[in-house]
Amino acid sequence: MKTMLVPMVSTEITDIGQIFGEVLRRYRSDRGISQEELAYRADVDRTFVSRLERGIRQPTITTLIGLGKALGVSAAELVEEAEREYLRQDEGE
Repeated sequence: MKTMLVPMVSTEITDIGQIFGEVLRRYRSDRGISQEELAYRADVDRTFVSRLERGIRQPTITTLIGLGKALGVSAAELVEEAEREYLRQDEGE
C-alpha cells in the first residue's frame, strides 16, 4: 500500500528529523497501530517511537529497516518520502 504524499500540518517544519517523524506517524496512523505496537514490532522502546515521531531522535539504519518491516514498507520508502517533503519545503523558501 503506497502512502500518498500529503501536506504536513505545519508548513514551517524544515528539520529533517521532524519531517521523518511526521512521515513515520502518518504511516503508523494509516495502518491503525499504536506507538506501542509499532515499537513491539520493530523491537524498540515505545518512548523511542515517540521521540522519533517528535523529531527528537533519528533512527540508525538498523532501526530504520526494522520500522519499515514493522510497517510493511521498505526503509527506503520512508526515507524517500521524508526527502521529498524536505525538498518540497526547501524549494518553497
